[in-house]
Amino acid sequence: MSSASPSRWLFWGPTLIWASTWHVILYQLDSGVPVFNSVAWRFGLAAVLLAAMARWQGVSLRLPGSAHVLMLATGIVQYSGNYLSVYQAERHIPSGLVAVLFCLMVYGNALSGRVFFGQPVTRRFLVSASGGVLGVVLIFWPEIAATGARPTAALGLGLGLCAVLVACIGNVLTLTLTKRGLPLVPVLAWSMGYGAVFLLGVSVVSGQGLHFDLRLPYVLSLLYLSVAGSVIAFVLYFKLAQARGPAHAALTGVVIPVIALVISAVFEGWQVTPLAVGGMGLCLVSLWVATRPA
Repeated sequence: MSSASPSRWLFWGPTLIWASTWHVILYQLDSGVPVFNSVAWRFGLAAVLLAAMARWQGVSLRLPGSAHVLMLATGIVQYSGNYLSVYQAERHIPSGLVAVLFCLMVYGNALSGRVFFGQPVTRRFLVSASGGVLGVVLIFWPEIAATGARPTAALGLGLGLCAVLVACIGNVLTLTLTKRGLPLVPVLAWSMGYGAVFLLGVSVVSGQGLHFDLRLPYVLSLLYLSVAGSVIAFVLYFKLAQARGPAHAALTGVVIPVIALVISAVFEGWQVTPLAVGGMGLCLVSLWVATRPA
């Protein structure tokens, strides 16, 4: 097996999983369960599963007290603020524009990797990543063009940019902890657990209460989002960020919309357009250029 093969698995694993979660999340939104609750159940279950994984691997869940401060911040930022901002943003702007905004994580992660971890980023990478972002813009151009007609579009845009910012901060916090020598799985377990507890607390204090839907679509979608979308995807994503740098890991956000739209065409009746096909092609070519050896 070539040295690049493990990185390919680390890249395509979370990419394929997160592309499918775009569709699976619809079953959560259609359930009537408040978003605070659904996101909390997702990461609460994921935290329990990650803790069990750590024990199975023989890795201790005991971490230094100073680490818990950063893990609490990570839980609030990455697994609370990030996802809540995304859900709320999609109430005001099209999901396609949110996808475009998340492509900007390539630049945010490149900058944070350079500043905090001393990881260089080549001009070829930035140019090709920009081609991928442009491809996503072309894919969702009809939705983006219609955004101005929405009266609360500015609020949605602000929420979307906030989600991107806190996601980049969450990446820095997690990688900072692992670079201190702390094992990844316990770090993710504690961080997601703190995020879930924070969300449940906010839900109770705000008067939304605690709600759950026992119907099969909600339960199955919750299991998929917790096991695949949270445990497996985040472990692989951060292993990729550790191996290749956060900027390379953020390239998943360029490919995810392409795969998600293919899934949407199969299950939701999305109509393929020539502009979208051109954008998909540009995304894939840009990804190949960005990831090929120098």
